[in-house]
Amino acid sequence: MKIALKKPLLPLFIFLHAILLCNAQIEPQYTQYMYNIGSFNPAYVGTVENAEILGLYRSQWVDVPGAPRNFRFGANFPLRNEKMGIGINAISDALGPVTQTFVDISYSYQVNISETAKLSFGIDVGGAIFDIDFSKGDFENPNEPLINQQNLNNFNPTIGAGTFMYDDNWYLGLSIPNFLTNALLDDEVATLVTEKIQYNFIGGYVFELSDRTKFKPAFLVNAISGAPVNVNLSANFQFIDALTVGAAYRFDNAFSGLAGFQISNSMFLGYSYDYNTNGLGEFSGGSHEAILKFYLGRGNGSGSKGNKGNKELKGKPKQIDSPRFF
Repeated sequence: MKIALKKPLLPLFIFLHAILLCNAQIEPQYTQYMYNIGSFNPAYVGTVENAEILGLYRSQWVDVPGAPRNFRFGANFPLRNEKMGIGINAISDALGPVTQTFVDISYSYQVNISETAKLSFGIDVGGAIFDIDFSKGDFENPNEPLINQQNLNNFNPTIGAGTFMYDDNWYLGLSIPNFLTNALLDDEVATLVTEKIQYNFIGGYVFELSDRTKFKPAFLVNAISGAPVNVNLSANFQFIDALTVGAAYRFDNAFSGLAGFQISNSMFLGYSYDYNTNGLGEFSGGSHEAILKFYLGRGNGSGSKGNKGNKELKGKPKQIDSPRFF
């Protein structure tokens, strides 16, 4: 394939082919997935102790022209009966001339499966816009099946579902972001991306090493039929209920460093940096990701006392320790 570009986007299309065709990774991936579960599992939205709003920005493959840029806005609202929740999710994912925009609304309902453990079921309904603007490049071979000079702008509905089981110190989840296969692309660009059902498995366990120190290993696995399984492992330490540091590894992809700080009872700031261990490491300056979370209605002292204190004060079943790892 011979391409002459107005901008230095040649690496972009190599990566576009490698990622979209080989990995079939339609849903954006995040290094700080443990703080961002609501983006890919609707069952999570009602499990939070307080309403929360978050913004996430990811700049991937720094120094590579046209590399991915991702922004996510999310909000999770537990309802007063403590059994239901609603969520809002909006994602803009850009890769050179290709832009994907996802917007959905989530609903969850949870039941008790033991004195402290709960199982949540969730569903989300929304839509996805897939846009390609080929005016950003000059293509000498318009007959190449992966590249077409015709601009595209498609809207399609999406329907997803998930389950999320959790207790004071552990959680497990399974979700499918979209049941409507081939919903994002039509036959016109079927050779660019083959949309198949994606499965997300997530889990973690919190070890209390001392009164003010916690350790949490976690994992996220993305599986698509016919594509390599994407495995993410992470390990985070939390000190004095405020400072979080850790590391993560994405198999055959990247090593990551993570850090977070509970600025106040109502605000958390997190950052991660990825160093590519695959062929991209030679061309890329790594990937940066920042997340800012606001907790609504969290009163003074709730962040430091945790749910043990909440249980004593309110007489309610003990929930997940606060500030939360997930």
